[in-house]
Amino acid sequence: MTISRKPQPEGGQAPVVQRVRIRYAKRGPLRFTSHRDFARAFERALNRAGVPIAYSQGFTPHPKISYASAAPTGVASEAEYLEIGLRATVDPVDLRAALDAALSPGLDVIDAVEAHGGSLADRIDASVWRIELPGVESDTLRHAVDAFEAAEEVLVERLTKQGRRTFDARGAVVKIGVGAEIAAPNEVTGVPCAILDLVVRQVTPAVRPDDVLSGLRVVADLEPPVPPRATRLAQGTLTAQGEIVDPLEADRDGIPIGER
Repeated sequence: MTISRKPQPEGGQAPVVQRVRIRYAKRGPLRFTSHRDFARAFERALNRAGVPIAYSQGFTPHPKISYASAAPTGVASEAEYLEIGLRATVDPVDLRAALDAALSPGLDVIDAVEAHGGSLADRIDASVWRIELPGVESDTLRHAVDAFEAAEEVLVERLTKQGRRTFDARGAVVKIGVGAEIAAPNEVTGVPCAILDLVVRQVTPAVRPDDVLSGLRVVADLEPPVPPRATRLAQGTLTAQGEIVDPLEADRDGIPIGER
């Protein structure tokens, strides 16, 4: 399916007449796609699908694409978000189908809605994560989680572009718990696989799943024998009840999140 495009006007770039917000997933081996690689793949998909993307002005025009809180490389996600500016109006349902067909399997477009005011980034302040820990018993993980919850502060280190940095991994964690144990991944047989469930508030510096695992190592000496697998299940606005509201909901029904 291809969305017809209109040519750019002579003497400048066409203005943005519609903004569309998109939810997409990174699954399977495509979780190792870096943000830069995904951005290149997405721009190629826009061209293949014939999407009338708007461009910035100037000598080196860039497509009008804004990304919100991209997951780290190597992490799977069911809830990545971006916004595009278009120079012609399209049906978001057709746009979703065309982009999904133009992207590689594993980079999957789940939803698309027309933007109706507000900032997409302002609607994302927390994420829900599930981390598979092959080789770890649920009781062992539960002991580590209890120690993490009991701590007022859990200092961990991370190597950043500015050098090694120490920060608190505990303060950003809103919920932490042990899920039902599952079978280990196919490449790891005959071992238990504990599940860590997390709700993490978006702070600066960002606290990632591997930072929480570092915190469990600090408080309980938990050291998974096999590399964990993290999946972001959702992200959005954290309510007073501890639930996450999809940032596209306000665009879908026009009701501000604070009035739900």
